[in-house]
Amino acid sequence: MMKIKKEKNEHSLLSNMLFFVGLMFKASPLLVIGELCWGILMNVPSRLISVIGVKYIIDVMTSGERVYRIFWAVGIIAAVIVFSRVISWLFREFFWNVEKEKCYFALNKELYEKAKSLDLESYDNPEFYNSFILTIESSSDNIQNLLGLIRNYFGNVVALISVASVLAAIDPLCLLIILVSIAAFMPLSKVIGNLQTQRQIENTRYHRRSDYFQRIFYLKDYAKEVRMNNIHPLLIDRYNDAADDVIKNQDKYWSKISLLYCIQEIGVQVVGIMLLMPLYLGYLVLVKQSITAGDFVATFNGAYSIAVSINFLTVWAVARFEERAKIIEKYRGFLNAEPKITDGENHASVTEPKEIKIENMSFTYPGSDKPTLSDINLTIKPYEKIALVGFNGAGKTTLTNLLLRLYDVSEGSIKIDGEDIRTVKISEHRNRFAAVFQDFQIFSCNVGENVALDSSYNSDDVKSALNHSGFDKKLKGGTQTELLREFDDEGVMLSGGEAQKIAVARAFYKKCPYVILDEPSANLDPIAEYNLNRAMLEAAEDKTVIFISHRLSTTVNANKIYVMEQGRIIESGSHKELMSKNGTYAEMFNLQAEKYVDKENY
Repeated sequence: MMKIKKEKNEHSLLSNMLFFVGLMFKASPLLVIGELCWGILMNVPSRLISVIGVKYIIDVMTSGERVYRIFWAVGIIAAVIVFSRVISWLFREFFWNVEKEKCYFALNKELYEKAKSLDLESYDNPEFYNSFILTIESSSDNIQNLLGLIRNYFGNVVALISVASVLAAIDPLCLLIILVSIAAFMPLSKVIGNLQTQRQIENTRYHRRSDYFQRIFYLKDYAKEVRMNNIHPLLIDRYNDAADDVIKNQDKYWSKISLLYCIQEIGVQVVGIMLLMPLYLGYLVLVKQSITAGDFVATFNGAYSIAVSINFLTVWAVARFEERAKIIEKYRGFLNAEPKITDGENHASVTEPKEIKIENMSFTYPGSDKPTLSDINLTIKPYEKIALVGFNGAGKTTLTNLLLRLYDVSEGSIKIDGEDIRTVKISEHRNRFAAVFQDFQIFSCNVGENVALDSSYNSDDVKSALNHSGFDKKLKGGTQTELLREFDDEGVMLSGGEAQKIAVARAFYKKCPYVILDEPSANLDPIAEYNLNRAMLEAAEDKTVIFISHRLSTTVNANKIYVMEQGRIIESGSHKELMSKNGTYAEMFNLQAEKYVDKENY
């Protein structure tokens, strides 16, 4: 399992923002710099015009002198607005969309690279897995939202400084009135940010449930079951329950969030802008007579502009940044997570098979009190063909996962040629094995890439591997034929048996000393199963083979069979030896074979 570094204190809001901006800048400097400039162009000109431009026009009108200057002022104002809008439009149309996609794919690539290094235990940890899903799903949302926030935040900061400088020259007390009004309601922003973050976290969990039904109704795998049985009403009921949970969660949080927003807006707008500011400006005009009509309008507009900026910067934006920062904290934790399964210092030899020795090995899944495997001891000689058999849940697949170091043993050791597998480099250790899993996957790429699991492959070797696996489907493009239709509308769709033969061909293609086959013939008919088993033994003559099978006819020719039950090895020996013992293996074999095997031969 990945262990997240837990610091005494979480990173600050500013630290998280700068961290994510740094990631975006690394992916696309033009995007970040462009956003900052865009923010200035969208905020500063209009704010300064509402203060300086309006003041100038009103002062010219009230003085009655050189009124023609008004037309020049209006023209300049119009030109500034048009220029800022045109530059913003050009950036958005010709750069923003492209650079945003570059940034999105660069950050997602980093996430995928990190996800690849996740220990398998991480998927067994619901808390970490939920954070993992939230990180992946919120990547695009983080980019989009944070870019908008940065743009508006930076634009408002520059606008605030510009307008405040003008307003301070007229009357500094106006700034104090606005600051006091807003400061009184600032604490609510943190509460809003926490509520927003919690809402998103819970939404992610609920949406995972509802997304399950999307897979059921659009994937072909489920189509026959849904149509042939009466499960549709049950699924719809479950979907309705999941949808209700999402809606209830929204109601639960939005009622509180909306109320807090309302209190903030009313407080700042009514108390500051509509009450205190007009009273003070009226005093300056009517009593002190210290400002002109242009100053009055400019001061009021400037105060309103500053109030809007400060309200955005300290209330609205802080709440949004708090929400983003908490998501980024999870994002940051995910990227900083450290694997429990770590590299050893030694190099692993990928040449010929060596002795595999498992000594006093036990394993317990994280979060479980009961061991899945207990006190396993077995020795596999070079070139042996070993079968693991037993009922579901006996621990067979777990044992092979431990051999591949997808998990690490809880107790005991696994040694190859006398060397503990934990002392060698992970990639080199796994490169010694070819593995076909029970829940194998076919990828949306061509046949050769699916067999080699690499973009570079030898076509003749791929064809040979496919031939050994019994794959005989005619393919127009040969090994370059695309499978599935995510990237090619004419991609070939395979039956379950054909897909399994592709997966088995991977074991024949890879040049390595050890092969692990987990139910290699599960989707095959008896004839295909017989041919596959014969081909496997021929092709893997120079390899050590460990295979799991529920069809005991495939175990007859194994050098040694290990019978597992409740995480322990209860019997071992060749087929004849186990049949002569008349124990669990013999009972299982006879139950399967009684209709087509002459038991007198045993």
